[in-house]
Amino acid sequence: MDGYFAGRSHHRLRDQVREFAEREVRPRVPAMESARTVDRELSRRIARQGWLGVTVGTEYGGSGLGHLAKTIVIEELSRVSGAMGAMVQASQLGVAKIVHFGSDEQKKSWLPAIAAGECLPTIAVTEPESGGHVLGMGATAVRDGDDYVLNGRKVFVGNSHVGDLHGVVARTGPGSGGLTAFLVESGRPGFRTGEQRPTMGLHGFGFGELVFEDCRIPASSRLGDEGDGLAVAYSSSVLYGRANLTAVSLGIHRAILEETTRFCEERRRYGKPLHELPSVKLKLGAMQSRLMTSRLAAYHAVHLLDEGLPCDAELMNAKLVNVESAIDSARCAMEVHAAAGLFTDCPVERYLRDALHMFAPAGTSDIQLLRLAEVALGTAKGQWSQRLSGAVRMAHAG
Repeated sequence: MDGYFAGRSHHRLRDQVREFAEREVRPRVPAMESARTVDRELSRRIARQGWLGVTVGTEYGGSGLGHLAKTIVIEELSRVSGAMGAMVQASQLGVAKIVHFGSDEQKKSWLPAIAAGECLPTIAVTEPESGGHVLGMGATAVRDGDDYVLNGRKVFVGNSHVGDLHGVVARTGPGSGGLTAFLVESGRPGFRTGEQRPTMGLHGFGFGELVFEDCRIPASSRLGDEGDGLAVAYSSSVLYGRANLTAVSLGIHRAILEETTRFCEERRRYGKPLHELPSVKLKLGAMQSRLMTSRLAAYHAVHLLDEGLPCDAELMNAKLVNVESAIDSARCAMEVHAAAGLFTDCPVERYLRDALHMFAPAGTSDIQLLRLAEVALGTAKGQWSQRLSGAVRMAHAG
């Protein structure tokens, strides 16, 4: 099935990322788990491999390999460390806003730096009071001559404490047409990050708070026109967020099955390997089935995206299936490990915690189901994948 969607360049990329992840990332996992804070040095080292540029055209220094390549990068990193897979997926959200909405000058200024790993981008939309209700945001950007003055707070921002360039959506007017997006460098006066709070999982990755207090930014930092903010937020979530979180879930899911089968081969009960017990073998079969279905949904969705075909429903379904299946398999793995899985040096304990982090971003499972119901009823409101297919295909062809 991998060969059906992937070509030679994808296979080479997978080998490169897997080798790097085993050599450079796996040895650092225990330290990240112990520190429970963002690993800046490793994040930078991964960025310098050039993998943030897989969806960036070659004219801007990227590889232009597209969304399947992005999925493979995130999947292979997440197989070893969900935190580092999450770091790359969050950076890709930052790439999306520039690829699709950046001016020629903004693309020339930022995309080569991102592709070279010299700049880690983010996107900041969610706020403490409004949560996933984008239109309820209260952060403001007020025009003042050739500048905008930005005030407000953003939360759950991936790479908040390691990012260099933040894509911030703020209110410039009323209603759905009153949201506008900006590029804000982390060193701007009036900008600061909030306190890093410890989280359940994804140790090594940071998703925290950005605070803007009379932060003055030039009008040239605006992404697109005033009123394009809603499109920036939704397209980044739909086209990149769902696919990216799918890839993280897929990588974690693979790790869960690999670790559980290893455990079952090493542990013996009644003189035989643990997997000879029918109840255990059934669980392994269920995990294998879920993983195969999840991978098919994931690769098919991003394949359509690379081809510039409408695929909003496929991306929703891929996120739903992969997140729910990874969590289900993590529970199965914990049941197979029994008490042995409860110790914090047991990998499956980490996999369960990391998998649960995939549930909320880019829409919970209930949100995906509601949107899929609209597809079934024929009441879905257009497709972001179709609206932006030109930019997607151009980046892929680059």
